[in-house]
Amino acid sequence: MFRISAGSPGNYGDAVTRRTFVQIGVAGMASVGLSSVLKARAENETATAVQSKKDTSVILLWLDGGPSHLDLYDMKPEAPAEIRGIWRPIKTNVPGIEICEMLPLQAKVADRFSLIRSLHHGDSDHLGGSHLVLTSRDRPTGDTIGQNPSIGSIAAKVCGPRRPGLPPYVAIPEARVNDFRPGFFGGNYLGPQYHPFETGSDPNGANFKVNNVRLADGLTITRLEDRRYLLMHLDRLRREVDASGGLDAMDRFQSQAYQFVTSSVANKAFDIGAEPDALRDRYGRNTWGQSTLLARRLVEAGCMFVTVHMGGWDQHWDLQPSMETHLPKIDMAVSSLLQDLSDSGLSEKVLVVMCGEFSRTPRMNDGGNGGPPLSVGKPGRDHWADAMFVLVAGGGVKGGRVVGATDRHGERPKERPVTPGDLHATIYHVLGVDPSTCFLNRSGRPVPAIDSGTIISELF
Repeated sequence: MFRISAGSPGNYGDAVTRRTFVQIGVAGMASVGLSSVLKARAENETATAVQSKKDTSVILLWLDGGPSHLDLYDMKPEAPAEIRGIWRPIKTNVPGIEICEMLPLQAKVADRFSLIRSLHHGDSDHLGGSHLVLTSRDRPTGDTIGQNPSIGSIAAKVCGPRRPGLPPYVAIPEARVNDFRPGFFGGNYLGPQYHPFETGSDPNGANFKVNNVRLADGLTITRLEDRRYLLMHLDRLRREVDASGGLDAMDRFQSQAYQFVTSSVANKAFDIGAEPDALRDRYGRNTWGQSTLLARRLVEAGCMFVTVHMGGWDQHWDLQPSMETHLPKIDMAVSSLLQDLSDSGLSEKVLVVMCGEFSRTPRMNDGGNGGPPLSVGKPGRDHWADAMFVLVAGGGVKGGRVVGATDRHGERPKERPVTPGDLHATIYHVLGVDPSTCFLNRSGRPVPAIDSGTIISELF
């Protein structure tokens, strides 16, 4: 069977639980999965979109759960102990910029990235914060699957892949907010065809393999061509009773899917085993490190927007052991990515963005034991959305800069407040997407890519 599948509905209503981009099987190429994707595509054909001519891409390192700005990139060493926390800042190779002592490798390449220290949005719920950062809009009451398309989905619709034969939008290993997939990473009213393609397995695994980018066992190109030819004849019969133009659109889907599966481009891009062992070691032999390396391979090959899911930052307690596990991995992955992009000449073409849905409270808690912070229990930090960080690099962004500042306890911005809409406007600027471009929602109302937001000009 040759089909584009939207998966099963599961918990998402009319959305999908898992992005299965292309499947090659045994029963014939026409399928309900294809027709549902086609219908979603047809509903959005009337959207006004301007194709981007830029050859740029984005890697979004998503720190799911909300990392603490005070423990990473906006430290307050002069604050009381329960605010400044456990670690101390260290100097970087940029005078005046200090970051956490647990990030020594990044400290050596601070001239290649910049920090936004004043992003804020005020929604300290995991779902609400994720919706704001990923879509730039408030979450409708009770929404768990997303009513607005993500920034990656909008970019995929407007830009498409930078090279034929590849999906424009990829999630490694999955797109997930809490237990919802693709959640707020998805296309929503743009249609499930603008959900990210999920690799679905761990790039650090010894037998890492991405399904649906190669022919199924026993199916040759010749046999696939025979089935494709048969479907063309079936479609001619159905066209006699089809007045919607849907079957014409199906031809476009079949052509794209056929190219994706039969081309060697995708197979080569996902083959992380082709990388030298020394480089893989430098990124870190763990899921986050190898996912980040795979993201670099994909944007180099021609994918336009790639997200890397890095969960485990919801640190209400046990902050210290959690951070001591996570921060070395982040340090290796980010520093290696920036060096790798520079070595391969991709720095100006690839924008790296690292953030989560919000930050953590400036004041540490007592670990649930009722005593003074840091003295008993297993202290951590709770949800905080009034101040958070974003790390940005490449794509024309100047390194070694800090945008905005928080007050003395890191509670709120005191200089240059930045909103999610500003962050989206900046990413669209790099990709060449007009943020005023409108798309029709499910009610037929034109909705712009962002409601408000301006480019963070200090970065350029």
